[in-house]
Amino acid sequence: MNPADPLPPSELPASATPAELLALVYDELRRLAAAKLARESAGLTLQPTALVHEAWLRLGGDAQPAWANRRHFFAAAAESMRRILIDNARRKNAARRGAGATKVSADATGFDLAAPTTDDELLLVNDALEALSRHDARKAELVKLKYFGGLTLEEAADTLGISHRTAKRDWAYARAWLFNEVTRLRG
Repeated sequence: MNPADPLPPSELPASATPAELLALVYDELRRLAAAKLARESAGLTLQPTALVHEAWLRLGGDAQPAWANRRHFFAAAAESMRRILIDNARRKNAARRGAGATKVSADATGFDLAAPTTDDELLLVNDALEALSRHDARKAELVKLKYFGGLTLEEAADTLGISHRTAKRDWAYARAWLFNEVTRLRG
């Protein structure tokens, strides 16, 4: 099941209900969410099922728009998952939730304080990705599909309608560009 393939009319009739659409894409969305969350920090409390359900609701829930094809749907789903993860990181970094607190050994104090997670890093990557989007939107979209959407490089290339070689070059460029931007943002 390639995300770039058009949604076949036999699988999604024009009168398909949102429940029918969800049944068609749920397993693939859950696989992508699980792959993405597996690369996140151990302190992340969001589960793949919750990420899929939240993304589904943000995509319209029971009022789904007319999706042109799988490419259109999965690009929107990847963007939705990215925004959910960024919102989650921002919420966790809020001062009232112990952002910036240092972990203290239980042996030394008898209890543990909130420990910083890689949410700061995720927010830096998001800021750098937004800057890359202004610099080169296609490369930024490739990063979103691969990093946040969990697609392989080949699937992302097909989704964007570019050759695999172009995607490989774009990925190498985007990684270097983002590394430099994150380094700059760290100061």
